[in-house]
Amino acid sequence: MTDWRPMQKRLGVTADGLPGRGTFTALFKAMGATAARASSLALGANVHFRTYGIADNPLRLAHFMGQTAHESAGYAYMEEIGGDAYFKRMYDMDGDRPLVAKRLGNVVAGDGIRYHGRGPIQLTGRANYREYGQALGLDFEENPQLVAMPAIGILVAAKYWADRGINALADADDLEAITRKINGGVNGLADRQARTAKAKGLILP
Repeated sequence: MTDWRPMQKRLGVTADGLPGRGTFTALFKAMGATAARASSLALGANVHFRTYGIADNPLRLAHFMGQTAHESAGYAYMEEIGGDAYFKRMYDMDGDRPLVAKRLGNVVAGDGIRYHGRGPIQLTGRANYREYGQALGLDFEENPQLVAMPAIGILVAAKYWADRGINALADADDLEAITRKINGGVNGLADRQARTAKAKGLILP
């Protein structure tokens, strides 16, 4: 059984060994989130980290925090940085990458704009919005902006993580394999390594 008290002491919260919303709020803040954003993220994390096994051990939690901190620039952004012209070029069928658009399920004009990256893990593409909306009982396809709400976005990120078997890769401490599952390649690997190392310093016994 994991002893979470060393992490709680580093974060300056009550070291009762039972990480809850207060502990996760402090952790998100330590990883770069504003106080308000950290509190919103922790509202979801307090439930969903346990549901999806992310808080089962320190390595899983550290890798999740490192990867999502990279994807969201320290939880500063719950929506992908860009703009309509950029999203159209990157994700629309008539943009520069039609094969990517097809893989993402962006088959209607404007899908690249409508289904750009959102949430701590940057969910992207109509197919993903449909899949996760149906799985979670929320209509993300019709209401994609819901994924940008921190408490909902962290739920999506946790389910995405578990669905892709990333907990096992975190148990093996395989950062590159985790990155490929999330990114499809190794974009931003150095920053992911740095943020994961920071998370390990806060979380690991």
